[in-house]
Amino acid sequence: MRDFDLSPLYRSAIGFDRLASMLDNASRNEQSQPAYPPYNIELLDENHYRITMAVAGFRNDELSIQSEQGMLMIVGKKQQDTGEHKYLYQGIAARSFERRFQLADHVKVVRASLDNGLLHVDLEREIPEAMKPRTIEIEGV
Repeated sequence: MRDFDLSPLYRSAIGFDRLASMLDNASRNEQSQPAYPPYNIELLDENHYRITMAVAGFRNDELSIQSEQGMLMIVGKKQQDTGEHKYLYQGIAARSFERRFQLADHVKVVRASLDNGLLHVDLEREIPEAMKPRTIEIEGV
């Protein structure tokens, strides 16, 4: 029931192929991406967003964040634990992950911080001056 046929959009809309591709990729990624690690996407104000990801057990050097061509990729590579542990129960996941987010135009990563097992990635939308609305003064005769 989640399969969408976007071919009519490709046939009738010129210049919107990128939008159709994004919709197509989003539906595919939603089905294929695992639920680990859990995350929140928060709207702080009109142009500021925050992604908060639960990464308990990961250190700064085990996490990497890369932003390229409208795609934000957060990767966690857990180092092999060399200590001898005898777990009676191990409920804290210690597996590597890769999570991708599609960013809208003019959205950039501002900062990232790791606090109490939560990775916070702050995003900001910067609209270029040429795209901002402007008022045109009407001259009278």
